[in-house]
Amino acid sequence: MKKNIIVGQSGGPTAVINASLYGVIAEGKRHGDEIGCVYGMLNGIEGFMQDRYMNLSQELTDEELEILKLTPAAYLGSCRYKLPEDLSSGFYPMIFQKLKQMNIGYFFYIGGNDSMDTVSKLSRYGASTGSDIRFIGIPKTVDNDLVGTDHTPGYASAARYVAASVREIVLDASVYQQKAVTIVEIMGRHAGWLTAAAALARKEAGDNPLLIYLPEYDFDLEQFAQDVKAALDRQPSVVVCVSEGISDRDGKFICEYDNAAQTDSFGHKMLTGSGKVLEAFIRNRYGVKVRSVELNVSQRCSGMLASAADVSEAARAGEAGVKAALRGETGKMIAFLRKDSPVYELEYVPQDVNAICNKEKKFPAEWITDHGRDVSGEFLAYALPLIQGEVERKMENGLPVYLYQRDGRPVRG
Repeated sequence: MKKNIIVGQSGGPTAVINASLYGVIAEGKRHGDEIGCVYGMLNGIEGFMQDRYMNLSQELTDEELEILKLTPAAYLGSCRYKLPEDLSSGFYPMIFQKLKQMNIGYFFYIGGNDSMDTVSKLSRYGASTGSDIRFIGIPKTVDNDLVGTDHTPGYASAARYVAASVREIVLDASVYQQKAVTIVEIMGRHAGWLTAAAALARKEAGDNPLLIYLPEYDFDLEQFAQDVKAALDRQPSVVVCVSEGISDRDGKFICEYDNAAQTDSFGHKMLTGSGKVLEAFIRNRYGVKVRSVELNVSQRCSGMLASAADVSEAARAGEAGVKAALRGETGKMIAFLRKDSPVYELEYVPQDVNAICNKEKKFPAEWITDHGRDVSGEFLAYALPLIQGEVERKMENGLPVYLYQRDGRPVRG
């Protein structure tokens, strides 16, 4: 008897998370002799436990599926829900009973570290009970911090957005002759992959951004002041890029510094961003014009700057997940293996999800240069192939057409 697929999305969305969903749906439909329906959980495992799901095989037309591929954010809705650590918890029999009732044979979860933890726990519980359901993780995160894979879908498009935005900020900041500092705060609480992408904005050595600081390197305010002064002595316009998670040698986040904190009407401390802290610090120290720019959520939701390479790889990851499950794989995540060849090329390889979840891939220390103020050419060679290519998309009235769902039904907008 044919088995059904169920697929969910979890954690923070990206510009290409729906391309992976597209890959799962499209590949599932190609195997109609083995697969019945492709169901989608609404708001991940949390929504599924509330019996919230939709039949993606029936609801989406071929045209809508193509629009979905280029739609940012999570079409199915997301969640941040951590499964119980205790596999003897009553939660697991309940979810497996629901899966059995829906005749699910293949479970796919698209997400980052916590999502891979979900795949790990469900596959381990399934193995302990003799279940034949196959559990596969499809990677996703703009942070690029999953171990066991060259990079993650979503990172490349976010990196491209960062590089393009910083290049435009540099141009804007250079129009006046007065001394000025622009501080750009970029996502990355513990890993500096996205902030490093600011280096891609440079056309040649010596261009802005002159200073780049990652959370993997201890940040010192006094040294930062000296770095900025030296940069201002060289040229009037200085652009600095910092990760939101930069911290001092004691592990204290710069955004937690008391002298830059504000209080609300109840006297509770409200933490400002690291960019705002540094803006106030440099203004008070040197009296020059300073502004801070927080790229914020735009880094992960800008579909218009998605790289064609990222879209293609995200879709291939979804397809590879279905193929792996049909081969009998379970408890795996589809990892990217970069081939050692003159031309950039990837292999899509199932890896043990238990060796991936609950670990964090830091930006390589050997790629951090100039005493924590810059990144190396090795990073540029790593990142440049990922941000290549434009995608053709459906447009109406000068704006992109995207697909979203309302109460389990697709809507274009």
